[in-house]
Order: sequence, then C-alpha cells, then structure tokens
Amino acid sequence: MTTPPANEPEEDPLVRETRLRRDRHEQWLREGDMSVGRRLAQIGVLGWIFVVPALGGLFLGRWLDARLATGIFWSAPGMMLGLCLGGWTAWKWMNAR
Repeated sequence: MTTPPANEPEEDPLVRETRLRRDRHEQWLREGDMSVGRRLAQIGVLGWIFVVPALGGLFLGRWLDARLATGIFWSAPGMMLGLCLGGWTAWKWMNAR
C-alpha cells in the first residue's frame, strides 16, 4: 500500500472496503460464478499448500534425527513447524483473493 502525498488525506478504510466490494460485485455480474472444476482446483491447491510444508518439515526432522542419532526428537518439531508454515501460507492465499 502506498502512502498518499502530504497534501492528501489518507483514504478511509470503510471507503476502500466499499469500493473493493463494489468492484467484486461488478466482476461477479460480468463473469458469473466459478465453474465446479475451478472450485475443485482451488481446493486441491489449498491442500497442497498445506501438506507440502508439513511433509517437508517431517522430512527435515527425520533427516536431522538420522544425522544426530536422536531417535525421533526432531521429527515432531519439524512437522509442527511445517504445519504452522503451511497453515500460515494457506491463510495468506485464501485472504489474497
């Protein structure tokens, strides 16, 4: 977001959100609803966005456990870190639309 010049007041958040809603409504009137295939594709992408970091964290934890001979000490934290990263990424992706 850019800051307005010193002589212009900052845009009111209510006005900005109202314009965004209006623009989305106009886009919906032009294009209509998304197809079932596109919705399923978005759900699939969301799943991959969540699962891949979790598996990556688990892989990294198992790799560290093998190198350091620590049993499964790093596997759980690695998976939790991956789940957190995947959840944050999925959240950002869902709210960017």
